[in-house]
Amino acid sequence: MIGTATDAALARVMDGGRRRAAAIDAHHALLWEALCAATEGGKRFRPALVVATHDALGGGASDAAAEVGAAVELLHTAFVIHDDVIDDDHVRRGRPNVSGTFRALAGIDGADPEVAAGYGLTAAILAGDLALAAAVRTVALSGAPAPVVERLLDLFDTALHRTSSGELADVRHSLDLAPATLAQSLEMEAQKTSAYSFALPLQAGAVLAGADAGTTSRLGDVGRAMGIAFQLADDLIGVFGDPARSGKSATCDLRTRKQTPLLVHARTTSAWPQISGYVGRELSDAELDEARSLLVASGSRRFVEDLAQQHLAQARTVLDGLGVPVDLIDGVARPAVLADGSEVAA
Repeated sequence: MIGTATDAALARVMDGGRRRAAAIDAHHALLWEALCAATEGGKRFRPALVVATHDALGGGASDAAAEVGAAVELLHTAFVIHDDVIDDDHVRRGRPNVSGTFRALAGIDGADPEVAAGYGLTAAILAGDLALAAAVRTVALSGAPAPVVERLLDLFDTALHRTSSGELADVRHSLDLAPATLAQSLEMEAQKTSAYSFALPLQAGAVLAGADAGTTSRLGDVGRAMGIAFQLADDLIGVFGDPARSGKSATCDLRTRKQTPLLVHARTTSAWPQISGYVGRELSDAELDEARSLLVASGSRRFVEDLAQQHLAQARTVLDGLGVPVDLIDGVARPAVLADGSEVAA
């Protein structure tokens, strides 16, 4: 039911944009279709968190919750599209993303490869901008009372600021000008992932349900802990995952020198001189296997797995204190299968 309501709301938003795009020109219509494709697939747990939190707190604004859930999914789509630009990735979920699609279209039309690549990045930036604008518009037109809409827009604005800060910190740390501390790496992950993927939907659901300020604030703490746990698991998938299953590169984080807690911990071990040789460059399959083995032998993989579980336990404790069902977490922290057949909550 949750998926049906939010998917229907998202479909209405995308159909409305499709009509506006078609009235402009064919190329812009193609851009909007690429954006529509970018919203497809995925776990849809962010809108589910909005609706589930609203319902768990006894809310009576189901229609508005579905609309706000769609807005959160659009915000996620915008960040994913822009993140692919930042990471110079052209594939998402096993198929060309927006930049990959438009790069290919330009190539078919005869453009030089370098020019085609620039066109693809341009399209991705614009598609992400369109998704951001659509997310804010959807909140404004959600049907919630004006004071509630104002509070929701404040939450979205805070999430935008925090996520932008985290993304910038991620790239800044990747410059490798100075080693990031574990605290800095975790704070970056909290800003980059927790703010919009967990704190925002949890708090938006609470606001829609008319929850008090204390409950809404504590749900922000839950979101931070859940987001860190989720990102830590995603960091493991980003090195140990099977791209065929995850749709995520298993070499990008190493190639781009991401100072994730996995690598921050590895830097403190005696294995770092060997591990560092696999960082900052493209890796063959054999070299990736060697890097993975070193990260396991150093204890870095186990350290990250334990840290993720600690944050999930913290989130469960706070939820229990609020009287909110912990299945909010269990519905999100589902195991993902890594390349070696083991599982990690993600």
